[in-house]
Amino acid sequence: MVRCCLTRPNPTVPRHNLRKVRVHVQRPRGGSGGRGLGDQPPRLEGPGPGGLSRRARFRLHFPQLALRRRLGQLSCMSRPALKLRSWPLTVLYYLLPFGALRPLSRVGWRPVSRVALYKSVPTRLLSRAWGRLNQVELPHWLRRPVYSLYIWTFGVNMKEAAVEDLHHYRNLSEFFRRKLKPQARPVCGLHSVISPSDGKILNFGQVKNCEVEQVKGVTYSLESFLGPRTSTEDLPFPPATPSGSFRNQLVTREGNELYHCVIYLAPGDYHCFHSPTDWTVSHRRHFPGSLMSVNPGMARWIKELFCHNERVVLTGDWKHGFFSLTAVGATNVGSIRIYFDRDLHTNSPRYSKGSYNDFSFVTHTNKEGIPMRKGEHLGEFNLGSTIVLIFEAPKDFNFKLKAGQKIRFGEALGSL
Repeated sequence: MVRCCLTRPNPTVPRHNLRKVRVHVQRPRGGSGGRGLGDQPPRLEGPGPGGLSRRARFRLHFPQLALRRRLGQLSCMSRPALKLRSWPLTVLYYLLPFGALRPLSRVGWRPVSRVALYKSVPTRLLSRAWGRLNQVELPHWLRRPVYSLYIWTFGVNMKEAAVEDLHHYRNLSEFFRRKLKPQARPVCGLHSVISPSDGKILNFGQVKNCEVEQVKGVTYSLESFLGPRTSTEDLPFPPATPSGSFRNQLVTREGNELYHCVIYLAPGDYHCFHSPTDWTVSHRRHFPGSLMSVNPGMARWIKELFCHNERVVLTGDWKHGFFSLTAVGATNVGSIRIYFDRDLHTNSPRYSKGSYNDFSFVTHTNKEGIPMRKGEHLGEFNLGSTIVLIFEAPKDFNFKLKAGQKIRFGEALGSL
């Protein structure tokens, strides 16, 4: 017989709150380890009338108490150890069918949110590994099967490529960055702003309340996206003032408004981007950050996705005032290349969260910056990503677009 007394050391507690539990355990005498016919189940004894019933006292939920104690130890751990202990349960919580781990919520455990779980994935490391893999030269006999599978999966139109022979591309990186035939993308000369790349229009319109929509109903801060203004002479816009709003700091001419356009590049699209108008690039700001997927489904799921991801912001001016083009990185798209900026290095192994690097193209010998003509080659992605245009224009500027439509480089975005 094993006697378990649940007593409390505090003598000030009234006696009627104490409970004494007596458990009789009888081991089987047989060698099989099982319960014989004469064995009896554990018998529970407790207080008499006025106490708990026999059935209620038997349901003491010992497994739940032990689980509470184990989960309570998580609060005493460091943050990395806490994530390590909570990730496996969270992954199983979302993957197992029929809510197999849902009873854990009854003992105080809460799974990590899907967004936090996705943000914890080492996307930068995976993107660097993917970049190394893209540089591996494929055997001549393997190029056609690999590229044909990619073409079939993402619907690539190789008839527009400058070189249609698949054996010409030595590795995946060359295939992703393939050039087009000159007549494949005619540049529209009638409209003032054209599409800088192939892709899908996620959102466009006028910037209101210093908020920009990445997809319908999901916004991000304009200041968080472009970064704070600094009192540098080479910036094409005035420095920040405590009284003025961020939008007013960008709009340089009275009567103008601020507009935006978001273009998503799918993996099967043409990966180079071009100048959308005639303008002058005077400043570059590089934000190291995450490399989460920027597909429309993920953009609806994660708020301020474009502000978390690595991006390169090119700012300058055009004939109507402020103009900017931002190339946003994504998973497996850590490499963002600007043709005239050799000092730009993206997806570095180490970076400080929330930091950014500024570079000015205005020098003593070149006081204007880098002039860009409409349709001129500007840069390229690896795989697919997003381009965000934010520019100043008169109030009568009209977009020639529909949300969700497919667009190709050289087609009109809008005009006065």
